[in-house]
Amino acid sequence: MGTPLMLASPSVAIDLPLKVLVWEDADSIVWVAYNSPTYLQARHSLPDQLLRNIAGIETICVEAVSETGS
Repeated sequence: MGTPLMLASPSVAIDLPLKVLVWEDADSIVWVAYNSPTYLQARHSLPDQLLRNIAGIETICVEAVSETGS
């Protein structure tokens, strides 16, 4: 999925592979952070038709959070 993105905008390679940061703070609250696909699209001037290549990150994070009951 990354190759078409990097061909369209080589700078996107700095943000690939996509990453998710999960941490627990001192109050036992779990946080999830990632760069949204729309942010990456704007940052690297990616064409709309390639946004689907990275859109799954949001679904994965939402499902992970809902599975834990957070």
